Amino acid sequence: MRAVLEVRHVSAGYGPLTVLRDVSLRVEPGELVAVIGSNGAGKSTLIRAVAGLIRPWSPDGRHTILLDGEPIHGLPPYAIARRGLAVVPEGARVFPRMSVLDNLWVGSFMPEARRARPRSLRRVFDLFPRLAERAHQAAGTLSGGERQMLAIGRALMAMPRMLLLDEPTLGLAPKAARDLMAAIRAINGEGVSTLLVEQNVPLSLGISHRAYVLENGRVVREGPAAQLLADPEVKRAYLGL
Repeated sequence: MRAVLEVRHVSAGYGPLTVLRDVSLRVEPGELVAVIGSNGAGKSTLIRAVAGLIRPWSPDGRHTILLDGEPIHGLPPYAIARRGLAVVPEGARVFPRMSVLDNLWVGSFMPEARRARPRSLRRVFDLFPRLAERAHQAAGTLSGGERQMLAIGRALMAMPRMLLLDEPTLGLAPKAARDLMAAIRAINGEGVSTLLVEQNVPLSLGISHRAYVLENGRVVREGPAAQLLADPEVKRAYLGL
């Protein structure tokens, strides 16, 4: 079976600073795959490279990023988005002066997504009833958890085949983080292939099918999420056990 997302031998960074080093991973159709690691391990850089926000490379030119089997690593971000990849960036970035509803409309800018707006909006409001209650409220007045719901809802309005989430629980209270992870699992249960980058190791591995451990820009472990959650080295490094 062809992977929805495949990253092969990708390095990336900023100017002379190399952050990712020869990273390879894949997300199969319908999978929820986590990338875990400490702060500075390169997780957000991986998201930016896949989304076309920074240029991936490799010393020998072998690097490639495939979406549904087609290369996307040379495309600008808007072209990658048009092919069905949506990103929820770190920090719940919403348009604070716009209403919740207008923020959601922004997510459905492509023609096929515009045509499906009523159905997509019902789906988002079913998933996040609090957004329906605050539909005409300015996004800047929402709580941190509600803004993260809105950022995810806006991405879903694009009807993505592949969803990338960058640290969705960052800064959230424990209950809000658990609720958000439950929503992410529900989204994946609807068939949306998902790559979840997250520092909260127990929560992310608890909802994922497989996972990769990133350290100093390299993948050092991979496997079924439950297996990694029981791994003594993962417990020592990330769970303090």
